[in-house]
Amino acid sequence: MNNRLQILGVGVDRVTGDEALERVAAFIAEGREHGTSHQVVTANAEIIYRASQNDDMKAIINQAHMVTADGSGVVWASKQLGEPLAERVTGIDLVNSICAASAQHGWKLYILGSAPGVADTAAQNICAKYPGCNIIGTHHGYFDAAEEQNILAELRELKPDILFVALGAPKQEYWIAEHLAQLGIPVGMGIGGSMDVLSGNVKRAPEWMQKLSLEWLYRFLIQPTRFKRMLALPKFMLAVKKQK
Repeated sequence: MNNRLQILGVGVDRVTGDEALERVAAFIAEGREHGTSHQVVTANAEIIYRASQNDDMKAIINQAHMVTADGSGVVWASKQLGEPLAERVTGIDLVNSICAASAQHGWKLYILGSAPGVADTAAQNICAKYPGCNIIGTHHGYFDAAEEQNILAELRELKPDILFVALGAPKQEYWIAEHLAQLGIPVGMGIGGSMDVLSGNVKRAPEWMQKLSLEWLYRFLIQPTRFKRMLALPKFMLAVKKQK
């Protein structure tokens, strides 16, 4: 956590996609041996800007065991600040890397969140794409306080190595920070919008747009309702310029 770039008071780890996966593997090994838990946050420009305006949210992200640069906006900011990150490590890319590696390492996964049925479909798609990936349970994110206790009990019983939580940012980060340690799960990671892609409800941008760092534009074109959220981007850019 010491080798972090500070963007608007939010620390982002200097890791490549391969290094992020290696850290996840190390977190799981440590968690299995010592019962420790590790929170992973994939922070895009919107999340970082919102955290810069909210001390509680900022504290949760800065206390996480790994924070990746989820998006071209964060990489742009690193260049503006004269400390360029090697590459972006998006949530969907890291999830795919983890699922691909899970069969080889024997990792057990659990997916929590999204609308009823979405996590089930995502799990089916993941297992079809990555044979041997062991998803031991799913649950939707529309639960009340009583049902939450049942979910927590199930997680304690099943003992997954990785808990993917898709409750939307920053709710998922708050939920992981509150419950992960008491559950004794080695890794908890908020995956938010990645569930839309994993379930097939939303197609990911074409590869050429990914390479040109235009995924944000693609998401806006297919989901115009994201307009209000995207208003954070120019605010983020102005704030980074001020920091510079």
